[in-house]
Amino acid sequence: MTAVETGTGTGIAAEPLPEARLGESRSFPPAEAFAAQANVDASIYETANADPLAFWEAAASRLEWARPWHTAHTWQPPVPGPDGLSVPRAEWFVGGRLNVAVNCVDRHVAAGRGEKVALFFEGEPGDRETVTYAELQRRVSQAANGLIALGIEPGDRVVVYLPVLVETVVIALACARIGAVHSLVFGGFSAEAVRFRLQDTGAKLLVTSDGQHRRGAPVEVKSIADDAARDLPALEHVLVVRRTGQPVPWTEGRDVWWHDAVGSQSEVHEAEAFDSEHPLFIIYTSGTTGKPKGLVHTSGGYLAHASWAHWAHFDAKPDDVHWCTADLAWVTAHTYEIYGPLSNGLTQVIYEGTPDAPHRERHLEIIERYGVTVYYTAPTLIRTFMTWFGESLPAGHDLSSIRLLGTVGEAINPEAWVWFRRNFGRDETPVIDTWWQSETGAAMVAPLPGVTTLKPGSATVALPGIDMAVVDERGEPVEPGRAGTLVARRPWPGMARTVWGDPERYRDSYWAPYAGCGEHGCYYVAGDGATIDADGCIWILGRLDDVVNVSGHRLSTIEIESSLVAHPAVGEAGVTGVSDPLTGQAVAAFVVDGSAGKADPDELRARVARDIGPIAKPRIVVRVPELPKTRSGKILRRLLSQLWQGDTLGDTTSLQNPWAVEGVREAVRLAQSPRADHEQSSAQRVPAKQHVPAKENR
Repeated sequence: MTAVETGTGTGIAAEPLPEARLGESRSFPPAEAFAAQANVDASIYETANADPLAFWEAAASRLEWARPWHTAHTWQPPVPGPDGLSVPRAEWFVGGRLNVAVNCVDRHVAAGRGEKVALFFEGEPGDRETVTYAELQRRVSQAANGLIALGIEPGDRVVVYLPVLVETVVIALACARIGAVHSLVFGGFSAEAVRFRLQDTGAKLLVTSDGQHRRGAPVEVKSIADDAARDLPALEHVLVVRRTGQPVPWTEGRDVWWHDAVGSQSEVHEAEAFDSEHPLFIIYTSGTTGKPKGLVHTSGGYLAHASWAHWAHFDAKPDDVHWCTADLAWVTAHTYEIYGPLSNGLTQVIYEGTPDAPHRERHLEIIERYGVTVYYTAPTLIRTFMTWFGESLPAGHDLSSIRLLGTVGEAINPEAWVWFRRNFGRDETPVIDTWWQSETGAAMVAPLPGVTTLKPGSATVALPGIDMAVVDERGEPVEPGRAGTLVARRPWPGMARTVWGDPERYRDSYWAPYAGCGEHGCYYVAGDGATIDADGCIWILGRLDDVVNVSGHRLSTIEIESSLVAHPAVGEAGVTGVSDPLTGQAVAAFVVDGSAGKADPDELRARVARDIGPIAKPRIVVRVPELPKTRSGKILRRLLSQLWQGDTLGDTTSLQNPWAVEGVREAVRLAQSPRADHEQSSAQRVPAKQHVPAKENR
């Protein structure tokens, strides 16, 4: 995030924002046939704008409430006081009571849809399981009874350290059913990362497995869980799912097997309704600096937003087979793999493994096997497919069931968007590019299929009921084509309510920079730079702290990356700024070779100069085998600059591919060697560590 003054009620982003230059002229209006059957039409925007609270009340009414709310929304913005800026407070559907698990499971069974498939599970080794809504209800009830038997009560925290399994969905819903607060942790995280979450939440229970299947081999993980759980006084039990059958260390009195503690329980459980503002889950951000933030999402507002957004922007139909490819610990999976699809009664696919296990066509096989109709994945995987398959997918796979595609994570490069639509969508299906965050709960900016004209690389416009804007340092909307800070100008139901145990950090991170702005007294700061085009479409320019400053020109990393990825020899690109004694920073591009061979550095520089301008040309171009990414597919650009400069690496616990760091390190060593590969430009062979005089770095 740019430099801000916080805690005063008047803190505004102080630095200029990245300069937007790259354009995109292609557009794709909705097909008439799709528009004719879409869940919503263009009038929804007028309805929502006329009365946003009434709109969200109608969205919440799609759910089953044990007791209706008496007040739709209350909001206390941060205001200056004798002790500084106050902490903001939002409530939605005040006084209402509901049970999230009942809304996701029981009500569909009660409506006679118990035999409908809820989950198609596919394990990495090829094992498969089909779970109906009636079976899911029985299993969630058993798990709820098991949690109660282990002493878990409403408000207790449960940390879940599991891969993508049926049990992972079941335990999340069981927590929701009894009012416990779950925090899902990526199954590839280290003991240190798991331990931090156990300590921070004060969890009473850790749920893990004996092992996991990773890239074709069973990997024992119970010992990692034991290291994380060591000597934590609040932790009472470790509940272990038998997945791989490996022998594991065991602590008597603390550790219990899932099949003993859950499998023996009654399949009947009477669910209790909880207050709309009762905490549902805590999800930790993978922040680039400082300790991760535990964002708290509550029951009624989150589910109303998640359920309506999924139904509207994915045009959810009763016969859909929905596949969100995210790991269940990522917020995308919370919203679009657990709570959104299940609240709407859909069938969905969950897959344990990696896209290339045992071969690179695994996703194509899964789509064909289950007849996937909606395929929602990350731009990083799309770009990987581009490097694997080239201009067209391998023959022999029938993807004709797909009727809608979605993307989530970083802003998708226009060429990757077009490739995805052409190869997975037969050049005809909508591509729903969604922008949102762990903090927002569900999508904030996304097109509505059948309504919105799509533009490759843009998530287009804010969803109905959401007020997004791109503003300058004073909080005023920028003109089309100008860069600014992306903000939400009013609260929304799915918003995180606080940072667990640190409300002041919640205030300072998201609300203080634009406190005092707008009719609602504050803007939510997303941390992304953006621009709006002449048609009102939003284009994400990247994180505000990912900007490269070359001789006072602030350049968007995503724009440079999009230019590089458009070259057929580049499969992926990560751009960052590195220290330079003359210009303050220089543009460094780390590229993964595409299907068209190796990229020539000078050719890539020329392309960027043509697309954006000479000032944006990468001075450094390094070919790497893989880019370091978080589990949500975001490139950790700060690691690239740290590796080039020889700095101490920051937090790497959020990486989904930690081995990529050594690959980049070796590529940097070769590029900086006096005998570097002749294909690397001499411009790359600059000293690894360059200290910039203070007067040149102002």
